[in-house]
Amino acid sequence: MANVVVVGGQWGDEGKGKVVDLLCAAFAHVVRFNGGANAGHTVRFADRHFALHLIPSGILHPTCRCWVGPGVVVDPVEILAEKTALEQQGVGVASRLTLSPRAHLVLPGHRALDHAREQAKGHSRIGTTGRGIGPTYETRAARTGVRLGLARTPKRLRDAVAATTVELERLLSLYPGSPVPPPEAIEEAIEAALRLAPLVGDVSRPLFEAASAGEPILFEGAQGTFLDVDHGTYPFVTSSGCLAGYAAPACGLPAKLVHGVLGVFKAYTTRVGGGPFPTELSEALGEHVRRRGNEFGTTTGRPRRTGWFDAVAARAAVRWNGIEAMALTKLDVLDELDEVRVAVAYRLGGEELQEPPDDVTDVTAVEPIYESFPGWKTSTAGCSAFEELPSGAQAYVRGLEAMLGIPAVLVSTGPRREETILRAIEPLSRWCPPLTHPR
Repeated sequence: MANVVVVGGQWGDEGKGKVVDLLCAAFAHVVRFNGGANAGHTVRFADRHFALHLIPSGILHPTCRCWVGPGVVVDPVEILAEKTALEQQGVGVASRLTLSPRAHLVLPGHRALDHAREQAKGHSRIGTTGRGIGPTYETRAARTGVRLGLARTPKRLRDAVAATTVELERLLSLYPGSPVPPPEAIEEAIEAALRLAPLVGDVSRPLFEAASAGEPILFEGAQGTFLDVDHGTYPFVTSSGCLAGYAAPACGLPAKLVHGVLGVFKAYTTRVGGGPFPTELSEALGEHVRRRGNEFGTTTGRPRRTGWFDAVAARAAVRWNGIEAMALTKLDVLDELDEVRVAVAYRLGGEELQEPPDDVTDVTAVEPIYESFPGWKTSTAGCSAFEELPSGAQAYVRGLEAMLGIPAVLVSTGPRREETILRAIEPLSRWCPPLTHPR
């Protein structure tokens, strides 16, 4: 049995929640290793719909043990609400979820500072979710943050929150007119953290022992490769490492413990918020794809920008993450198009580029060079075998496989579990036993 990392190969929102949900049946443990409540994973099956933000998608599988690692920043109010909502839907959480004591808490002051900074930037704003993620990672790096483990000793938690709140209010004072969180909001966060104390426990040693005993682990990434704080379109990125290489070390595990990396890509591309987007579609066509794909953020509800598949960016994502296979999602969204295009190179100042530039100004200025595929003009919705796809859709999938140099082991043809093509080929067949569609 293998330990596998699932990462997004684009700008997030690729459909990782559904992919992890499908794979969970083959894994004993599912671990969230980065990000915060700015991520949203949506899982649908039959007539049920779950929107997850901090709790791993494996929680929907009774046989999975779920973990939130030290690299995640936890909003105690949000995760408690998420836990309650799941339990009200009949999902057992308390006995199967462990939160790292080393994970940092997102406090009301972090949220307020996030909003104040975005407002101050005006038209140059990044487009954050406003969930306080960036400021929380800042206080972590500055060693002024509050770790969840303090919830086991209430006085220490209250003292730490008070000290961090003073520092955050000092920073907020730099933005005149920005509201300071009221005392009741801070108290709500403290009380929520105290209620999470029974779920707090070591992540590193139990997972190491599980791996040593041959129990397979699935690492669930948040956001996407091009939102990585180092390798993404900086500064229009998130504040954590999104690459597969962070997964095991972020949880206190040796990197060699990872045996495979699955990259999730949409059959087109989307982006939320500001920042460069080389393949962004024109207004009418972009709106068609947005409507067909229901491209509105799970966390914020904001409309996503839409674009053609960007093979230049995707090839870099494959290399940076060590992606060995792809899960291709939302193929059905393209069913009505006369033509489907893929960016195979960029042009910048007369030079042809095969690699995304490292400078955001250059990424903004590139002109995509496209390869065109004829549209298949036939519904792929609900197809569950590759052979059921129209020939044009098969050709498109094979074209992407050739461009990226990896196989598509999973193809999603709708939002529900059942609307998925699972291909029992390498490396999926090596990573886990034959999968069926869980109900």
